[in-house]
Amino acid sequence: MIADNVGDNVGDVAGMGADLFESYVGAIVGAMVLGVFYGIDLVLLPLVLAALGIGASILGTFVVRMKDGGDPQRALNLGTFGAGALALLAMYPAVRWLVPDGVCPGSNPTGTLTVLTAGGIFGAVVAGLAAGIAIGLLTEYYTSESRQPARNIAKQALTGPATTIIGGLALGMMSTALPMVCISAAIVVSYHFAGLYGIAVAALGMLSTTGIQLAVDAYGPIADNAGGIAQMSHQPGEVRERTDKLDAVGNTTAAIGKGFAIGSAALTALALFSAFQAAAGIEQIDISRPEVIAGLLMGGMLPFLFSSMALQAVGKAAFEMVAEVRRQFKEIPGLLEGREGAEADYAKCVDISTAAAIKRMVLPGLLAVVTPVVFGLWNIEALGGLLAGVTVSGVLLAIFMSNSGGAWDNAKKHIEGGAHGGKGSPAHHAAVVGDTVGDPFKDTAGPSLNILIKLMSVVSLVIAPFLRSLAR
Repeated sequence: MIADNVGDNVGDVAGMGADLFESYVGAIVGAMVLGVFYGIDLVLLPLVLAALGIGASILGTFVVRMKDGGDPQRALNLGTFGAGALALLAMYPAVRWLVPDGVCPGSNPTGTLTVLTAGGIFGAVVAGLAAGIAIGLLTEYYTSESRQPARNIAKQALTGPATTIIGGLALGMMSTALPMVCISAAIVVSYHFAGLYGIAVAALGMLSTTGIQLAVDAYGPIADNAGGIAQMSHQPGEVRERTDKLDAVGNTTAAIGKGFAIGSAALTALALFSAFQAAAGIEQIDISRPEVIAGLLMGGMLPFLFSSMALQAVGKAAFEMVAEVRRQFKEIPGLLEGREGAEADYAKCVDISTAAAIKRMVLPGLLAVVTPVVFGLWNIEALGGLLAGVTVSGVLLAIFMSNSGGAWDNAKKHIEGGAHGGKGSPAHHAAVVGDTVGDPFKDTAGPSLNILIKLMSVVSLVIAPFLRSLAR
């Protein structure tokens, strides 16, 4: 339990914070690199928009209010919407101030940079922010304990673990459709308004309320840990019931945070890809060329290989953890029976998970860093294909795993609330199996794919000038 509490903080607070911060910085860098071709005002604009978004997020926290017996999800959503509205109100005058109508690129290395207007750039910001909020609402629908998709999985638990797993997998696959429509619409609309720079600014618009999004996401592990503490300290049953209700909302807010992170990763990767294309001087990438097709296929494969490594790391660490717990039960007198004075070695369990997280992520990390370099040295257009493949495949796989895991978790919570026999019933045992599969889906492999997508794009952008000099 203590190791689990520590892990929730590491994964859903520190880990998600690092993920969203990387997306934020990646979007800013991508927009600044493209802004270089337009002048200093367009380089400064992403920094100004980011600063205004941070201020709006701080003010948005004051909108979050709930009376006793109210709906926590509604209160948190109100904060998100309030921060988004405040951000747009602040950003419009900033864009009008920094961007005179009809800014032409000073140089146009790829021939794809367009004339920019203040209205067009603000339209791209709105498109990105709207797509981010829409993805959050869709994620809430697919994963919330009070919604039909998660309750359908709970119903399927009546016939055993197999149907529970099948139901979660099917839901995760279905849940990729509408978020991809939102992301695609944001890309098309932002490009229409402001070209490649618009796509980068749309990513920044989606991430403008990162502060409030991260706060909402952190609510999940706080509620979960409160439940664990209530159980360990033998609080009355009604206390655990309240924390379970809060935890069910927390699972949804965590899933919304992951959906938001995945959507922003897609737009950020595209912004960085546009910056890479400009820095490398690539006018267009011909997908009929065998090198580019090879890059597309290899890029599409990498998220699956990366996810396999992450899931295997979780399985091996879990095996070591269970073995250690059994050893302590066997060797520490009275621990299994809960006798007073029998103290478990909590530090050992935390150490197992910490060491596994560091050691077993070395190879996946090298995969993200080394692969773009190898492909870039071979063929710069093949590297472009690699980035396109890893973005498409990675975003889809991340949404699938994140939503499946969140729905499995809340299906279990729904049963624990008294549905289908409640705790200890056969349906509950089946739902626990689903949740056990879902945890590494939503907390390990799914969020890690965001890092893979963005890190490969950043590495490619960094080495782009060197690759361009080699091509000459």
